Amino acid sequence: MRLTTKGRFAVTAMIDLALRQDQGPVTLAGISQRQRISLSYLEQLFGKLRRHEIVESVRGPGGGYNLARRAQEVTVADIIIAVDEPLDATQCGGKGSCEGTKQNDGHCMTHELWSTLNQKMVEYLDSVSLQDLVDQQRSREGASTVLHDRRSEPAAPEAPRLAPKGPNSVFNIASS
Repeated sequence: MRLTTKGRFAVTAMIDLALRQDQGPVTLAGISQRQRISLSYLEQLFGKLRRHEIVESVRGPGGGYNLARRAQEVTVADIIIAVDEPLDATQCGGKGSCEGTKQNDGHCMTHELWSTLNQKMVEYLDSVSLQDLVDQQRSREGASTVLHDRRSEPAAPEAPRLAPKGPNSVFNIASS
């Protein structure tokens, strides 16, 4: 499988959108800045996502993008397929014109292996919803941003200082 930056960026941008959509339409400029993805590239990706009815655009001041469906109803496979990302590990792209040693059916000897891998990848990506990724991101953010604020706790009593009383102690010299 060759998952290029197109698919990775599309999934990342969709997570960003889903995390923020309850605050109103999300701008591509905001996603671009937060995720460090080119604005023009995001415009291309979101055009494809809109045509596949995964996102909807809101025009005018305060406009941007919202999810067209609930995050639970959008899978990673939906996103990747919408941006034309090929999910194919075969050499022939499923066409049967594999390079290398061919069998009687025109496929290479490992065609079934890679074809089965394609099927398993699509099944897995179809089992992961955008909401799963949002929940995962929120739990990661929560775990990394929870800091223990010691300022709100009562101060612990200081332990009394004990001065050593040996014959060679600097404390004994100072007190004499």
